[in-house]
Amino acid sequence: MRLILADDSTLLREGLARLLADEGHRVLAAVGDADALLAAVAAEPPDVAVIDVRMPPDHRDEGLRAALAIRERWPGVGVLVLSQYVERRYATELLTGSPEGVGYLLKDRVVEIEEFLDALDRVAEGRTAFDPEVVRQLLARGGQRRSLDSLTAREREVLTQMAEGHTNASIAARLFVSRSAVEKHVNAIFTKLDLTNTATTTHSRRVLAVLRYLGA
Repeated sequence: MRLILADDSTLLREGLARLLADEGHRVLAAVGDADALLAAVAAEPPDVAVIDVRMPPDHRDEGLRAALAIRERWPGVGVLVLSQYVERRYATELLTGSPEGVGYLLKDRVVEIEEFLDALDRVAEGRTAFDPEVVRQLLARGGQRRSLDSLTAREREVLTQMAEGHTNASIAARLFVSRSAVEKHVNAIFTKLDLTNTATTTHSRRVLAVLRYLGA
């Protein structure tokens, strides 16, 4: 996998670069600000850009704005955003744009190496990878809940796993149920959220279901 890293923390940036190189990935560039990130992507678009939300000069939303610019200019580049905190507006903005190949992890999750690498793989494959805590706090917003009232407790569990970006096989393993059972729950979710007649792919319907769930 070809990667570009953007984080103003030299320690984290270099640590990630070494970890990813050890895993057999190629780090094309490791930069400390948004301008350098955009220049690096323009020079050689990676498979995935791993981006901190807050970077110089103002340490506000420079990384997020760069991530959104990358999604617009280079739609084939996956974006995995790292943040110290749950930035609800930022996470929702990423989801409501073009969510395929997008991830949002809290920086604390990076130390859980297997989970971080799994999220990176999902984003590279064009899927989503959202931190469970990000999903939990987004759900706390409330939002448009009426269409979700008919979901069973198990269907809500499945939808929460979908929101994190897991496949049916992964959900089955995590919930200790069969894959066919998960598929039935997913189809029931599509039906109850009125997505069965949506003229789109199953993958896109999963994204639409998640957006409905998050109240975006």
